[in-house]
Amino acid sequence: MNRMFPNQWPSTTDQQASAGQEFIGLSDITEFLRRYIGTIIACLAASLLVGGFYNLTTDPTFTASAQILIEPKLPQHLQEGGEVNLSLDTAQVESQIAVMQSEKIAAMVIDQLRLVDDPAFNRPQAPILRERFRKFGEVLLDTFGLRKSAWFTSLWEHFGLSAPESPATLTEYQKSRRSMSIFRNSLDIRRVGVSYAIEISFTSLDPEGAARITNATADAFVREQIETKTDAAKEGGAWLEQRLGQLRTQMNEAMAKAQEFRSRHDYSVGQEASGGTSAVPTLEELEVTAETYQKMYESFLQAYTNSVSQQSYPVADARVITAATAPLRPSAPRPKLILAFAAAAGLVLGIGLSFARHTFDSTIRSPRHIRDNLGVECIGELPPTSWRGESGHVDEVVRYPHSQYSHSLRKARTEISLAETSHPIKFLGLTAVSNHSSKSSVASNLASLYAMSGLKTLVIDADIRAAMTTRLLGPSRALDKPFQDPVRLNIVRAPGRPFDILPGSVVDDKQLLAPGRMKTLLAELTTSDLAACQLAAYDIVIVNLPTLASGADELVVGSVLDGVVIVADWGKTHVETLRELVRTLQASRTPILGVLLTKARAMTPKRRTA
Repeated sequence: MNRMFPNQWPSTTDQQASAGQEFIGLSDITEFLRRYIGTIIACLAASLLVGGFYNLTTDPTFTASAQILIEPKLPQHLQEGGEVNLSLDTAQVESQIAVMQSEKIAAMVIDQLRLVDDPAFNRPQAPILRERFRKFGEVLLDTFGLRKSAWFTSLWEHFGLSAPESPATLTEYQKSRRSMSIFRNSLDIRRVGVSYAIEISFTSLDPEGAARITNATADAFVREQIETKTDAAKEGGAWLEQRLGQLRTQMNEAMAKAQEFRSRHDYSVGQEASGGTSAVPTLEELEVTAETYQKMYESFLQAYTNSVSQQSYPVADARVITAATAPLRPSAPRPKLILAFAAAAGLVLGIGLSFARHTFDSTIRSPRHIRDNLGVECIGELPPTSWRGESGHVDEVVRYPHSQYSHSLRKARTEISLAETSHPIKFLGLTAVSNHSSKSSVASNLASLYAMSGLKTLVIDADIRAAMTTRLLGPSRALDKPFQDPVRLNIVRAPGRPFDILPGSVVDDKQLLAPGRMKTLLAELTTSDLAACQLAAYDIVIVNLPTLASGADELVVGSVLDGVVIVADWGKTHVETLRELVRTLQASRTPILGVLLTKARAMTPKRRTA
């Protein structure tokens, strides 16, 4: 059965490998943080600076609070029948809150305290950006003692930040509306839980002013309640008085008819004057009518008496249970809370920005990135040798043999020697995407490592479009002599270095980029025939190949080598251009040993050396 369906199910090893590629482990998170730690710290610092700037330039505000209790009451003439439910529903409480927030209450307080002409009240609590910069500058001047410097003082005055901006002239209507807007924006009224208590809070730059305005608001609400009841009682009293007059007349007429009936015993009372059929009421009917009008009159008279009493002594349905006092501490800003919020926002922004950079970043940044996108292994990672991100001098391994760069390059050399090829690596090529890569310094340092290990080493500068030879050798009289035949006679010793070099000018003149000529030269350099020229055969030949930017036709020469290493810069070499280079080498049947990642600021743990 297994032979019939060999590809039906993936193997367990393949499933584990696939899961390992999709799973994000702790090492991936650590690498992400290490790679973008600069961005996260920068966003965190910027957020903290903004939070500190806000705390420094914001004036402290104070909030005073008072509480009012709503007590529902019913008129006395409606409570005589027994128990009455005096509970308030949510709509009634919210209606009272709406009254407190109305412009009527605000106008009463503003007029009572004359807030329209109060400059401290009408100063905005949130200053404009220019005012914030002015305050921040004054703090800096006072902190560093720069007010004594005439130059800083003149510069400060030149930008117009030495004095606050004068307010614009407003009309009386604009002043009143401004005060009304400030009052309502600073007033906060809310219900205390599910009780009938209502909390009134007012925020101001002056703690005493906040308490004064809060108490004035509570008093204005109670006063408005009394005035409303008084006005309602007056209107009701006037109506009752008019109605009493009507009822009095009707009651007197009914009683007069009943009395007349009794005195005359005349059943013709009420007979129609037209002489037609008459409806003669009985004595009982007349007395009932008179009694009814009398009761109505007495009831309205009692209501009228209560109305007059309310006018003389009105009682409000609300009372202050807690008066406002001047607060001891400002309610805003809260420096610690602002800084904590700024720190959290900075971290979120930094991580989000880093994730966005990571998502849209198409450069090579890890061996796994190389393996997953190119199908080529990474043979090593070389760290930068300075804080500026340099990839090492041309003699880094000679000057600093115990540096991390030197250790990493030794491990890369070991990976090259262990490459699975049909024969040992003797002709090694180095190429890159562009001429701005670290290929030249890698070739020089790698040649020094081979030479220091006792191998006869030669570097062929086949990158004729770059100035690798000038950079490596500097001025040398050996390069000024005419070119000789055969080509091997043009090989010179690299000044101050333990290996030989064939300059790029010779490669260009002899057209050694042709695969056939290069193959012939390499065969001559590794045979015993060099003894006739008093030259030992080379154990390792490193060919500094052209880059992809020089043209794909010049990379064909790599097909005659035992293997080619691609040098890529961490965070600079793009995946697409590197993939194009790999395709170009594969098209010319050039054996690719792997990719050497230079300037690796975030090295993977398995590549890190002590």
